[in-house]
Amino acid sequence: MANNSNISRHLPFGEKRDSRFYGQHILTVAQFDKTDLATIFEVAQEMRAMVQRVGSFDLLKGKVLTNLFYEPSTRTSSSFAAAMQRLGGSVIQINNVQFSSVSKGESLPDTIRTLEAYSDAIVLRHPERGSADTAARYARKPIINAGDGPGEHPTQALLDTFTIREELGQLDGLTVTLVGDLKHGRTVHSLVQLLALHNVRLNYVSPESLRLPAALQAQLAAAGVEQRQQPDLAAVLPETDVLYVTRVQKERFTDMAEYERIQGSYVINAALLRSARERMIVMHPLPRVGEIDMEVDNDPRAAYFRQMEYGMFVRMALLALVLGKA
Repeated sequence: MANNSNISRHLPFGEKRDSRFYGQHILTVAQFDKTDLATIFEVAQEMRAMVQRVGSFDLLKGKVLTNLFYEPSTRTSSSFAAAMQRLGGSVIQINNVQFSSVSKGESLPDTIRTLEAYSDAIVLRHPERGSADTAARYARKPIINAGDGPGEHPTQALLDTFTIREELGQLDGLTVTLVGDLKHGRTVHSLVQLLALHNVRLNYVSPESLRLPAALQAQLAAAGVEQRQQPDLAAVLPETDVLYVTRVQKERFTDMAEYERIQGSYVINAALLRSARERMIVMHPLPRVGEIDMEVDNDPRAAYFRQMEYGMFVRMALLALVLGKA
C-alpha cells in the first residue's frame, strides 16, 4: 500500500501471493495508491471471470469472516458474505447488535477482541466516525471498514472506481458530477479521494447545507483536482461522464423539518436525462429514496445495479489479498 515499502506484484490467480495487502487493515482510501488500485482491480476482474465460469472455489477454505454491523446494511453486508462464501470460506453474521452483548454495554474494543478469537478478519460498520481506527488499535486480525458514520466507506469507493473503469474503460479525463448529500455521504468522501489519484474534474450539486466538507475540498485542491460548485444539475449534465447520485441521509439529521425541506431537492428522471451524454453512466451507492425515478432503471446508462454486482467482485479481491496465503 501507499506507505508500505515491501511491495511485490501479486502472482497469477490461484497461486500463492506475497502481497503487501496480506494481514493488513482496510480503514481508509488514503492508504491506497494507483499501484494498489491496479492490483485490486486486476484481481477483481479475475474473480468476475471465475464466478461467471465456475461460481466458487476454495481459495479461502477454512477461513472465517465476521460481519459486525452496528448500522443497517443490505448490499455491503450481503456482498461481503457472498464474497467470502464464493471463495470457500464461512461467515459469522451479526447484523443486529441489540441481540449481542453490546446491548449489555460491552465496549467496541471488547467486542472486537471477542470476535477475532473466532474469525480471521472482521468487517465493521459503526455509526461513529473513527470507529474502525479504534477497532484496529485493539485488533490482532484485519479490520475492514464498512462505514464509520459520516467518515469513510473505503470498499464502496473501490467498487465505485472499479465500476467507472469497467463501464467507461478509463478514469483519466472524465467529468464526475456528484449529487445530493455530500456533507454526510461517506461514500462520496471516500470516492473523491480515489478519483483525485486520476485526472478528473468534479462537479458538486447539492443544497447549500449539504456541501462537501471544506476541509476535503481543500485537500482535493491541494492535489490539483479541478472542482466546481453548481446548484443547477441541468447546467452541468451535458458535460458529465459519471452522474453519482446519493440520498439525503435522514438518519444524520437532528432537525426533521430541515430534512423534509431539502430531501427532494434533486430527482433524476427520464426527462432530465434527455440532455445527458449517450455514454454517461448513472451511479448510486443505494439505497435510493426517491432521488432516482424507477423509470430510469431501464435506461442502459443506469449502472447502479451493475455497480452493486461489481462490489462483490471487488470485495472478493480484497478478501483474497488480505487473507490469501503469503
